[in-house]
Amino acid sequence: MRVYIPLTLSGLARLHVAREIAPAPLTAYAVTPALREWYLSGNEEELEYAALSRAAAASLRLVATELGVARRRVVVAADVPDRVAFADPELALSPEALGEVRLAEAVPLGWLAAVHVDAEEAADDVQVAAEAVGAADQGDEDAQFVVDGAADHELLWYGVQEIDRLV
Repeated sequence: MRVYIPLTLSGLARLHVAREIAPAPLTAYAVTPALREWYLSGNEEELEYAALSRAAAASLRLVATELGVARRRVVVAADVPDRVAFADPELALSPEALGEVRLAEAVPLGWLAAVHVDAEEAADDVQVAAEAVGAADQGDEDAQFVVDGAADHELLWYGVQEIDRLV
């Protein structure tokens, strides 16, 4: 199963040193049955993009909680055995948890497929969005508009072998 794991640049640096994303359980995003149902139309590529976008939003929340970390969203794509990922059936249809899965094991570097990171030019918008995400989560429409500004930035694709250059 392809999963998208939200991180920050400091989390990516920890991955680079430890050669895994740990400890389990980890929160990730994937094309779940609930995500398919929510996006009634859409091919596999569009559904994968939706899962990636959910992980990017979760990465923004991580950025908001880490002081002193570079203000760029990071999402790692990994191919994990099906036995590792599971969705909470009680949250399956919750709009806030669409596509969310738990990973029961640490994710070794060998399972990684790609890394997605904001361009440096996105840092200012990500900073402002990180400051507004709490209010947006509470229903503030102006704050949501600011958060959506960060979501307008496409994450750049990097190969796993480029992690050392990113950190």
